[in-house]
Amino acid sequence: MTAGGARGCRDRRDRRESRATRLTLTGVFFGALLTFATRGLGRGKELSLRPFDLLLLGLAASRTGRVVAFERVAEPLRAPFTETVPDDSRVDETVVAEGRGVRFALGELLSCPLCVATWAAALLVYGLHLAPRPTRVFLAIMGATEVAEVTFQSTEALTWVAEAARRRAA
Repeated sequence: MTAGGARGCRDRRDRRESRATRLTLTGVFFGALLTFATRGLGRGKELSLRPFDLLLLGLAASRTGRVVAFERVAEPLRAPFTETVPDDSRVDETVVAEGRGVRFALGELLSCPLCVATWAAALLVYGLHLAPRPTRVFLAIMGATEVAEVTFQSTEALTWVAEAARRRAA
């Protein structure tokens, strides 16, 4: 077998392993959901979320997703599965999955803020039912931080637009 043929077999095996890992993660997610929905709530207590709870959940999940996927503070968590590389513009960096098989599939999960946010939202909903006080503290902190982030990004974008308008007018 040629080196290219061996590499092709390894690549197919890696893709199958990555696919199996993604399916396993999906199974874990839905298995936990089913378990929580049938047993966790089965204590005679319904999960009721007010609109403000949903807003906080959304803000906290979004912030958690961005922290895990992009922030330097979470780099040690991502390090076994991802690599931070300069983006195409060479101005910023991007986080990409590395390795093969399971390692690559987990890297894809950890480098995707929306993917992480989905898992975070699930854990936070479970937390609101199982341990409401600490979960609400976490929701408040991460929700407030996400509002601050949106405010900062909006202010920065408006500043760029204003500076560009001033340059064009000059």
